Amino acid sequence: MSGAFLAGVVAGYGIAVPVGAIGVLIAGLSARTSLRVGAAAGMGAATADGIYALVAVAGGAVVASAVAPVATPLRWAGALILLALAGWTALGAIRGPGLTRRDERPATALRAYLGVLALTLLNPATVIYFAALVLGSGGTGGGAWFVAGAFLASASWELLIAGGGSLIGRFLAGDRGRLITALISSVVIAGLALHLLLDV
Repeated sequence: MSGAFLAGVVAGYGIAVPVGAIGVLIAGLSARTSLRVGAAAGMGAATADGIYALVAVAGGAVVASAVAPVATPLRWAGALILLALAGWTALGAIRGPGLTRRDERPATALRAYLGVLALTLLNPATVIYFAALVLGSGGTGGGAWFVAGAFLASASWELLIAGGGSLIGRFLAGDRGRLITALISSVVIAGLALHLLLDV
């Protein structure tokens, strides 16, 4: 239980920490409107991460027995995908992707939650990330605990961004903040990939 939960926590932080367009939106909402609206937006992002972790774990459960004969190549493939995602995250931060901010802001916490949930669900890299972790580790041991850990880690980070609002929100949404958080996330993701490789 604890191993799967901790793995989910690490995975959740790995996907949540880089502050991209969604993080900028959450920080901006909290700074421009209220902590309530920003926190609701953060929970929308965390819910999407939890949904994708659940999808990856459920899919892994279905195919776990079928992939047992090729577990080692899958572990290598999962590690390579994670390394590619780590490199892509770091490279995107170094290049400084042009993010477009929108001035429209949800009038209510519910609209903020649903809007950010929908936006985050449109990110295919998230499900690829969780699927690579689950398949690379050879199955879904403690799947519910993994999902809970991933959701709670993501929620805690998103609420930190919302809670900071205008204080740390502006820093994290700036170029330097995005670079630092993306590089930290890249290191975490690369560490997960190396962990998979060492277990081969």
